[in-house]
Amino acid sequence: MGAAPARILLGRIRAAHGIRGHVLIHSFTEAPEDIASYGPLQDESGQRQFEITVVRVTPKGVVARISGIEDRTAAEALRGTQLYIERDRLPPTKEEEYYHSDLIGLSAFKPNGERMGEVIAVHNFGAGDILEIRLEGKRTTEMVPFMRDFVPEVDVAGGRLVVDMPEESEGGQS
Repeated sequence: MGAAPARILLGRIRAAHGIRGHVLIHSFTEAPEDIASYGPLQDESGQRQFEITVVRVTPKGVVARISGIEDRTAAEALRGTQLYIERDRLPPTKEEEYYHSDLIGLSAFKPNGERMGEVIAVHNFGAGDILEIRLEGKRTTEMVPFMRDFVPEVDVAGGRLVVDMPEESEGGQS
């Protein structure tokens, strides 16, 4: 695991919304409307910047206005654009609080020190964060609730975490 990423993905433009150049954004921030509070966002290349103003939040995402985008055609051209910020613009985390980008790429170990695999994604289906771990030497993954009972140790600086799963669930058995 290397250093934390320099840029963090905050959202993705899903589609144009209406005829006035508004866009629908899938926000990855805890409160979807917070995506506009980080100042200008950048595209994947870092070459374009976007000033975002939230119009409203809907069940499908954040309807927003982007400075300089005045019509539906211009908004449609942005479909699929990923929106990033520099990592140093994020607020510091509290103790035992982590950004998903800090967890992805960590090596996962069992309590006995045996390498289990690598965290490849963090999901949240409504009941809390779940780590997806690609198992060492396998094509399968294991889903692990990101709770102290199952993940008693996280060392972001050291690039590792410890996973303590019940025996019957280990190894992706179905």
